[in-house]
Amino acid sequence: MKRLRQVVGQRLFEAIMKATFYGQFVAGEDQNKIRPTIERLRSFGVKSILDYSVEEDLSQEEAEKREVSASISACGDAAEEGQLRQYHVEQRFADRRYKVTSARTYFYLNEASCEKNMEHFLRSIEAVAGITKSTGLMAIKLTALGRPQLLLQLSEVIMRARNYMQQIAGGTGNVLTHHKTIEDFQRYFGDHGNKPEVQEFMRKITSDKEGIVHLFPWSNILDKDMNLSDSFRVPDPKTGQMRRLISQISPKEEEMFRNMLRRLNHIITLAKDADVRVMVDAEQTYFQPAISRICLEMMRRYNKDKFVVFNTYQTYLRSTYQEILTDLEQAQRQNFYWGAKLVRGAYLEQERARAAAMGYEDPTCESVAATTASFHRCLAEILGRVQAQGKEPRLGIMVASHNEDTVRYAIQLMKERGIGPGDKVVCFGQLLGMCDHITFPLGQAGYSAYKYVPYGPVEEVLPYLSRRANENRGFLAKIKKEKGLLLKEIGRRLVSGQLFYKPEGRYTPV
Repeated sequence: MKRLRQVVGQRLFEAIMKATFYGQFVAGEDQNKIRPTIERLRSFGVKSILDYSVEEDLSQEEAEKREVSASISACGDAAEEGQLRQYHVEQRFADRRYKVTSARTYFYLNEASCEKNMEHFLRSIEAVAGITKSTGLMAIKLTALGRPQLLLQLSEVIMRARNYMQQIAGGTGNVLTHHKTIEDFQRYFGDHGNKPEVQEFMRKITSDKEGIVHLFPWSNILDKDMNLSDSFRVPDPKTGQMRRLISQISPKEEEMFRNMLRRLNHIITLAKDADVRVMVDAEQTYFQPAISRICLEMMRRYNKDKFVVFNTYQTYLRSTYQEILTDLEQAQRQNFYWGAKLVRGAYLEQERARAAAMGYEDPTCESVAATTASFHRCLAEILGRVQAQGKEPRLGIMVASHNEDTVRYAIQLMKERGIGPGDKVVCFGQLLGMCDHITFPLGQAGYSAYKYVPYGPVEEVLPYLSRRANENRGFLAKIKKEKGLLLKEIGRRLVSGQLFYKPEGRYTPV
């Protein structure tokens, strides 16, 4: 694409791109120029998820340099007792685009660049509200809004807290799944439980009548200017001394954490006011515990009366089913609407390579079949919960898949569970320009169907387009059915003399 631009010049290059790659996978340059595409999709019963797909075209060297400098605290990255290497930057994998074709990547430059990213997301909210008639969604990435070091440190805290629970109570998994009470903790600590600092720790634990939900007061941590170093401390069960679970963090970095949360809150508040749903994209496993924790807290805050925030779950990860069970339990106990986007995942090869190189357990499923089984298991669990909740379920799910068998499986499950297409529980999503033979029949049959619609200036979405091209090299070999349908329709138009036939839709999206 770059060579073509050099040969033919900018204007002709843009015209060629709009007639080919750009025209296939991108809706237009700005919110005015994407309107015809959005309205045409809508006329066939298909809604839109808008994504401003501009990204920097960085060299590998520049990407690695930025990521390493933004992933290490000013206090250093010295080895500490209980440290989990998985949640620390590794030079060989600092370019997070490594072996990733389908996901957009943000590299932190400074706080001003995060503010700029926030402005782009706010413009997407305006576009969704103005064009999609309250049916659209928008997608955001948390790495666009803050320093990656903060997500790494927060993820490590969450996993160390799980290890701590395992140490004192046995069992594995999320703190909530242990169903321990404050009284249990008092027994674990014995005489140490009388120490003022241990009593203060237990006073701040988040719990309800069913037991402990979180070891830390997450709502306060995300709402108020609480010091992270002071917040993430736990009593040593042997000595009663308080020990820090978070690695060293400077006052300036604490302020950056506040800035990241401020940006996210601002985006979601405006989205809620504009009646726009926000999907928080999943990212690498070393960021994901923090992203999911923040996302769940945003659901607790903003999803009290309706769906506003959706979290994304990658089913190629072996832990996803258990994470979903835990999050469903939290949503039930804290009484908020739980929204999920279910995907297979974008970082499989990178995750496997990083785990092998750094010597930790591979977090991914061992095969394509295992990933599909994981996806279907998660889907069946969620829809089973929907059925159990009755007429007004507080669960919503997007089945984001290009796999026809998975979509058929979801439809079959809906029938078995008595969930209708218009029940506002299940929706389906595919990328603009791909798998139209799945999306359009769904929309026309009355199901809630979405296209993930990228937009942005030709020049600035080239990295996105090059990824789509790379992805489709392998993808095209797999979609014999879609290619066959397209060739059949081209043949029909040639024979019938309708070469420039343009069908008109008269459908209304659910």
